[in-house]
Amino acid sequence: MTAQLSVMTADTLLLSLAAQQRRIVGILDGLSDDALRRPVLPSGWSCVGMVSHLTVGTRFWFVEVMTGVRTGPAVEDDFHVPASVPAASILDTYRQEGTEAIAAVRELPLDSPPAWWPEGMFGDWRMDNFLEVLQHVLVETACHAGHLDAARELIDGRTWDWEHGRLADPR
Repeated sequence: MTAQLSVMTADTLLLSLAAQQRRIVGILDGLSDDALRRPVLPSGWSCVGMVSHLTVGTRFWFVEVMTGVRTGPAVEDDFHVPASVPAASILDTYRQEGTEAIAAVRELPLDSPPAWWPEGMFGDWRMDNFLEVLQHVLVETACHAGHLDAARELIDGRTWDWEHGRLADPR
């Protein structure tokens, strides 16, 4: 892969990730703290719990794995948000840390190996370069954005309107 193509591909994928991150925040726009905390699917996660999970995951893969900067001990249950933490602060943290995580890896060549790997955490599974990590984060983020789309629709009937980049009212 040429260096120019590699940079263009990384930029394109990172822009796609940033778009998914904006979509996630947009999907949840206007929901009350109670609605953000209310599980609506049988598995029991809440919207704010999903955003917490995405924050931890993005930071883990980009900052810890790809740059080698350890940010603290592993989080046992990243879906759990204490009642004392306002849901709005979880969304603010997601916006901020998502931007910071992308900035941390923006200049990495796609063939860069991870700077650190959590040995034993995933058994024999391993990602070998930034392209694999970036694809993983993008796919996971988009998948969870879809989960949040479904949760929002169950909460108040609203859905994400891709064409206009905003929430749509129920039909």
